[in-house]
Amino acid sequence: SYIIEQIIHLFLRKGVRSANRGEFTLRAFLNGQMDLSQAEAVADLIASDSASSHDIAMKQMRGGFSDEIKELRQELIDFAALIELELDFGEEDVEFADRERLEKLVEKIQVVLKKLIDSFHLGNVIKNGVATVIAGRPNAGKSTLLNALLNEERAIVSDIAGTTRDTIEESLNIDGINFRFVDTAGIRKAQDSIESIGVDKAMSEIQKSTVALHVVDISDTTPEMVWSDIDTFKIIGTRFVIILNKMDLNPYTKLEEYYKEGLISAKNIITTSALNKMNIEALKEHLYHTVIDHPELMDQTIVSNTRHYDALHKSYESLAAVLHGLQSGITGDFVAMDIRQALHFLGEITGEIHTDDLLESIFTRFCIGK
Repeated sequence: SYIIEQIIHLFLRKGVRSANRGEFTLRAFLNGQMDLSQAEAVADLIASDSASSHDIAMKQMRGGFSDEIKELRQELIDFAALIELELDFGEEDVEFADRERLEKLVEKIQVVLKKLIDSFHLGNVIKNGVATVIAGRPNAGKSTLLNALLNEERAIVSDIAGTTRDTIEESLNIDGINFRFVDTAGIRKAQDSIESIGVDKAMSEIQKSTVALHVVDISDTTPEMVWSDIDTFKIIGTRFVIILNKMDLNPYTKLEEYYKEGLISAKNIITTSALNKMNIEALKEHLYHTVIDHPELMDQTIVSNTRHYDALHKSYESLAAVLHGLQSGITGDFVAMDIRQALHFLGEITGEIHTDDLLESIFTRFCIGK
């Protein structure tokens, strides 16, 4: 409004300036009110779009992850100081740091780092959502399945094969996890150039996805065709769920064939009727457990930041070098160098080690006023 604009102009004339991106959070970091991982959690909290991503950001902002890293780092620092002291008395052949104790400490820290590193898959899923492609042959019921999952008529449904020419994207929150569904064109030999583009995009989406829902018209497909599809997904490397759709057509003869082939009892195969919304809730639950392998991990520290993941990985590798050095009996100066490397990477997470370029890269991603 006019009044607000005039007030802002008055402030500017008096020497007030607009805040830079992330400036207030940066000041909190520089003044020791929070460390770097906590500051990054502020941005994650603002960007969170699900209960789970919100919870991870809150835990990180409150310092749970930071405290864990600082504790590990301090234990290493204490031992590093003893090894550095040995180097000062190199001519006297004195050993201040018990090598056996150091080896056990390094192994203990590696166990903790490995758990944090392994949690990144789950953290990335929670933070960025799960790319879930709905694929299959034409007229298998892919668009009907999308509509059933969303509980609304989002995609056009027709008995004419090849209706979906382009991808349709929609999101659905399942137990705190965002699933980004992509409905694709039916995969077959294209009838025209436009459909061909759609089929190519479908294959591209499958390769990029975290999970593929492969929809099969059980009334018009053989078990051999499904086994062939399963082999294809295994080659691509994408997690997949086979949806035996159109159970409303009562394909009992077909079901017997699938039972004999061991397909019905397979853990990643579900029977549905998308039209009648049969087993849709069971499918949602199955989807959740497909990406969340260990639900109990949700209560532990979860890494969702790529920068933290890289630093943890490098620190783990440095500690592996320390362990190798201790076991092969190399001199203390080389062991000390590898410990310093591990400390450096852990310090990068909390910001005890940082550069101006790193800070600029992090805080310019914030919105203005935070």
